[in-house]
Amino acid sequence: MPKPLDGIKVIEFGNFIAGPFCGMLLADMGAEVIKIEPISGDMSRAIPPLKDGVSSAFMALNRNKKSVVLDLKSQQGKSIAEKLIKETHALIENNRPGVMERLGLGIDDVKKINNKIVYTSVSGFGQTGPLRNRAGVNLIIEALSGTLSVMGEEGEIPPRPGLQTADILGAMFATYATLSGLIGQLKNGEGKYSDVALMEASIASAVWETTEYLSTGVIPKQLGHSHRASAPYQLFKTIDKKFIAIGAPNDAHFKKLMDVLDCSSFSVDIRFKTYASRKENEEYLVPLVAEKISNWNSIKLEEILTENGIPCGCVRNYAEALNDKHSSERGVVIEKEDPELGKIKMIRNPVRMDNDGPTINSLAPALGQHTFDILKNIGINEKEYHRLISEGVTL
Repeated sequence: MPKPLDGIKVIEFGNFIAGPFCGMLLADMGAEVIKIEPISGDMSRAIPPLKDGVSSAFMALNRNKKSVVLDLKSQQGKSIAEKLIKETHALIENNRPGVMERLGLGIDDVKKINNKIVYTSVSGFGQTGPLRNRAGVNLIIEALSGTLSVMGEEGEIPPRPGLQTADILGAMFATYATLSGLIGQLKNGEGKYSDVALMEASIASAVWETTEYLSTGVIPKQLGHSHRASAPYQLFKTIDKKFIAIGAPNDAHFKKLMDVLDCSSFSVDIRFKTYASRKENEEYLVPLVAEKISNWNSIKLEEILTENGIPCGCVRNYAEALNDKHSSERGVVIEKEDPELGKIKMIRNPVRMDNDGPTINSLAPALGQHTFDILKNIGINEKEYHRLISEGVTL
């Protein structure tokens, strides 16, 4: 059985995370993703950690792809790109607005070559608007989108998320846009252009916060470890100096939690009887609960709470998260053999299908690894290929 995207050809003009992550997700599902790189390569090839000079981050973001090196500023490089575009179903790019137009590969240019193409542009702030030309790196997007404004304790410097939230959210929406466009292409024979902004992806993901502001006019504030609508729903410190996440989002959970902590009287306390009243009186409730939890061992408490169906979990590091029995049984970490680098560990695609789902068939390509094979398919012979190399058009 073919994979969902078998037969779909995608060209990726991607750097760093957002564009490459989108391309990777499509490649995992079977699309042939041709990554067009400059002579110097995708800048993420230099991001540490490096293993034998190869970036582990690049390896993680560019599996299942083919690498073609082209100097798009040269007429010959651009001409080759146009020939590839003519035969492709989708194009992904995450350059600054205006870059593709200056190269003669903007949406209007590409439509003249292939008017059925699905063209997805990912950028920090979108293709229009006053901020379009600002550098849109992850932390700056988190700052300007409002994400950081609700993090940390009130009045304190907001901690930055430990993950690349804006880049990954933008990549997910870009994948969604590309897949939607491909469905429309197959159904109606029409192309589609999508303008995906990392800032808007971040804003769209802030469901609780934007809803609070738009419905009440109240600006969401920093809440520390508290939840915006529920209490108790946060991290607590245990006697063994570990942290445990506990959520009691409904009355039944709250009653069970109070029973386990030997403070059943809180369940009938007028201040804590309902979902709304618990949130209103959080400043009284949380310290009482925290004091009880501070006398518990984290693992023991997690076991008992889990037995009682109360949402909870000890804070784990990545070694613990990736090596526990559950992750091992589900094969979260997989190993692939590289002829030069040996065994490479990576995270599998999180989607599991009943059959023919996403797989990792090949590791990230070396710079320009597939250039000749791809160019041969559009009529460039070995002699001409070597001429292109001598002229600096490719490697």
